[in-house]
Amino acid sequence: MKLKRRLSPLVVALIAGAPAARAVEAQPVAECPPEFRLTAPQELVAPPDEGATREVLTWVSLDGWRGVEGLALRIRKLTVAPGGWVPLHWHNDRPSVDYIIEGVLVEHNSFCSVELPHHAGDAANRFGDFHAHWWVNQTDKAVVLVSADVVPLDQVNY
Repeated sequence: MKLKRRLSPLVVALIAGAPAARAVEAQPVAECPPEFRLTAPQELVAPPDEGATREVLTWVSLDGWRGVEGLALRIRKLTVAPGGWVPLHWHNDRPSVDYIIEGVLVEHNSFCSVELPHHAGDAANRFGDFHAHWWVNQTDKAVVLVSADVVPLDQVNY
């Protein structure tokens, strides 16, 4: 019996648009300018969790890989409506790579004293002790991003 697998429309679009995507070279990871980097984390005020949708595109269990147990690599598509927020969350033990597909998203980061705008083509890598952040869409257009992270198996569908 042959198994059929349905590809998400986003995955198909990414594959079909690969030549065009290469024309838009990924920017370096958006980092805090050195003069605004903090040596200790600042306290961040938590915004509401509104205007953001999350769709799990796929995930794979990491059980058995290099002694790992109970973790998964998850890929999600997030869409943040105009004026929407991705709430305050931490990356103490959850490495994450976010890639902005469309729009501009502004990050508030526990180790940066200024807002960090992320534009289409930008990546944000987040991981480490006391690393917290939240995002806001301050534009009048939806922002689309793809997020890959390592999470406990019981959290793959969030």
